[in-house]
Amino acid sequence: MDLLLFNLLFLLSSVGICLGDSALPPGPVDAMLGKNVTLKVLKEITVNDIILWNYSDGSNSIIIVSSRSGTPTVSDGYKGRAFLDTTNGFLTLTRLTALDSGDYSISIIGEQQQVSGEIKLRVLEPVSNVVITPDVTELMEGGTVSLNCSAKGSFLEFLWTNGSSPVVVDDNHITQKKAEFSNKLIIKNVFRFDFTNPIFCTAKNGLQNEKSRPVTITVFYGPDTVAINPPKPPEFIKSKSDFNLSCSAASKPDAALSWFYNNQPVKNSGPVLTLKTIEEQGLGKTAGDYMCKAVNSKTTNARNSSAVRFSVIEPLSGITITGPTQTLFAGNTTANISCQVSAGKVTKTVWLINNVPLSASPRVTFSTDMSSVAINPVQKEDNGNVVCKVENQVSQEQKEYKMAVIYGPEDASISGVKEVDLEGSVILECSASSVPAPNFIWKLNGTVLPEKTSKFVIDKPKGDNDGLSDGAIAGIVIGCLLALALAIGLFFYCRGKVPREGYNVGKRGTQEP
Repeated sequence: MDLLLFNLLFLLSSVGICLGDSALPPGPVDAMLGKNVTLKVLKEITVNDIILWNYSDGSNSIIIVSSRSGTPTVSDGYKGRAFLDTTNGFLTLTRLTALDSGDYSISIIGEQQQVSGEIKLRVLEPVSNVVITPDVTELMEGGTVSLNCSAKGSFLEFLWTNGSSPVVVDDNHITQKKAEFSNKLIIKNVFRFDFTNPIFCTAKNGLQNEKSRPVTITVFYGPDTVAINPPKPPEFIKSKSDFNLSCSAASKPDAALSWFYNNQPVKNSGPVLTLKTIEEQGLGKTAGDYMCKAVNSKTTNARNSSAVRFSVIEPLSGITITGPTQTLFAGNTTANISCQVSAGKVTKTVWLINNVPLSASPRVTFSTDMSSVAINPVQKEDNGNVVCKVENQVSQEQKEYKMAVIYGPEDASISGVKEVDLEGSVILECSASSVPAPNFIWKLNGTVLPEKTSKFVIDKPKGDNDGLSDGAIAGIVIGCLLALALAIGLFFYCRGKVPREGYNVGKRGTQEP
């Protein structure tokens, strides 16, 4: 290299050229350690242009290669590794080392232009060995944990993720300390939800990234509020029913749960207290308070639930009703009726006769516990269904007794029409109130008729077969005899519809006035 060119290049390498736009693209340019990189030039190059590539590590400048009239000259330190393309000015460096990182500048002096440019090259060491090291793996809620992420490589950046979500550094709850080859994440006043997912650290540079293995941090907390379900059970629980109490509390690890009845521990309890357990231990016969206690083995915290109160009641069953075995006669017989249950305690008893509530009176007397009633004397109105209804706080039962009261016959009567067409029918009905039902005997003018029911029918009361004479018939007595010798007569008239003639009783041809 002649002395003039050397002095010119030295001057350019020292002060650069600040004319026109930059000859190089913006940087930085990242390249992998041990690989090759080409630094490109934006300006067109002619064969007569003078080109100078220079390197600076921030304190010293070194000429890499120069070219004049298309002939490149490579400095001794770069021979075999630096190559200049004189047609476009591109500089290629091979077998990159970490020492190749730094600032690269180009100076171009031509007949029509003088330009320069500068670009930063970063030779990147591959990212590897990304590891998270926590200072603790278990802690109590409200504590502090520090996570340190280290990695090998160069120009590293670190990214923390909770599961797949980036960790947000707020410099209060979560802070971060950065170093060249490590990054520390500090979380104060740890919440139980801070580590619901594993923590990852990703180290990266411009060409590579690598993620650490997940780290799991366990946060112990609780127990929180201890809750019993149902929170408000019924005041009375039916014995042997499908009823349970369950206890829950937010806690990590799961809290140990135990039950108390009136502040005394219940044996063999757990998260569910069954009615079977309550009854097997003889509890619940009287109203009492049930409480659940939760204890966390890690935090050593203990908390009690609010108490729930109820009593266990045996349902009524095996109801029976008994009454008199002798025949009851209205007005002169007493009926004693009893109603009992084989299981359960009766709290209320109601008696009914024929769906009408029975109440105390001079002839109706109840026992003190209402389990029996005496009716003295029975009356005809007592004939029918006697019902005993019993109940307690959890059940109801009823039983029916058929009570027959003998009375009558009484209020006997015969009903029927008083006039009838001779071609029609006479229908007479006899009725009377009686238990048991009465027998009926019909008589016509003292003669017993074959009809034995309460209804007597005479078809076409004209002719010999019915014992009646032609024409108008009057003064005939029909007798209805009931059991116990009750008889009632009825007079009725039959008026015949004839043109002008009428008939007197027992006579023919006499015209009725």
